[in-house]
Amino acid sequence: MIAAVLKPVSVAALAAALTGCLFSDTVETFGGPTMGSTYSVKYVRGSGMPGAEQVQPEVERILADIDRQMSTYRNDSDIERFNEAPGGTCMAMPEPILTLVRAGDRLSRLSEGSFDLTLEPLLNLWGFGPKARAEKVPSAEELAAVREQFGYQHLSIQGDQLCKDAPVQVDFNSIAAGYAVDRITERLQSLGLTSYLVEATGELKAVGKKPDGSSWRIAIEAPQSGERVAQKILALDGYGVSSSGDYRNYFEENGRRYSHTLDPQTRAPISHKLAAVTVVHAETLQADGLSTLLMVLGPERGYAFAEREGIAAFFVTREGDGFVTRSTPAFDALFAAQGETP
Repeated sequence: MIAAVLKPVSVAALAAALTGCLFSDTVETFGGPTMGSTYSVKYVRGSGMPGAEQVQPEVERILADIDRQMSTYRNDSDIERFNEAPGGTCMAMPEPILTLVRAGDRLSRLSEGSFDLTLEPLLNLWGFGPKARAEKVPSAEELAAVREQFGYQHLSIQGDQLCKDAPVQVDFNSIAAGYAVDRITERLQSLGLTSYLVEATGELKAVGKKPDGSSWRIAIEAPQSGERVAQKILALDGYGVSSSGDYRNYFEENGRRYSHTLDPQTRAPISHKLAAVTVVHAETLQADGLSTLLMVLGPERGYAFAEREGIAAFFVTREGDGFVTRSTPAFDALFAAQGETP
């Protein structure tokens, strides 16, 4: 697996397979384990289209490649070999890794450092990383020491090589699942499939229509740690969706709750009132990274950032004993155009 699943599965598919005599097309469904969680694929199989027994191996080959390249849980992965190398190292990397580093660097620079792919030592220190010893609040001395061990500005790409001028470690947990979804959908398209819903560890993308002509529909869950309750239903066609939240992966110490989402600038878990944020984007990779970024920024700065950048985002903020929701103009326009009520 690539990393522990730190992002809650806040988006759920409502795409039950439609089969039987009413429609000539059927919905094929398959799935399995991946990245410490699961993946699933649903697609409409029309005449002449491949069956699940042909499509599933193609999907699992993509997931296996991503695991071999990007997992921080196996010592022989490409990124772990890079992570174990000292500062001043340049190492040839496969193009998918360079693609994700470029995407992460863009988000880091766009947010002035509120997004960072090199937080693994900090995640470990707080108990949320792949090499964490225990969930605990670090000492001031430990936090001071770890500051020299991360920072996106220490990474650079030179040709086909990934370089670092300090002993930083890369963790793709915040964007790898979204990237996997995009890779899978590209492969499905190349196989001649035109209608499908792909999910990996909670990141989703839907394209086309179901056999009855209706849209693939997904639910945004209410941010609560108990039972899962749909807060909003969205119809999707050609968009990826990612949600981040602070309500499933956390620990408590001395009566205080510490979220798994860390702010690179404070070196601590976020402490604002934003409970969850959902981003809709044509690229699931971007939706995945942006949902993490907006979660770090919080309800005010995050909303201002999303509005300025034209991001379709839905915010859920704690207010007293309940929640209030707010969506960006891009989100409202997107779903109003699709006939959905924001």
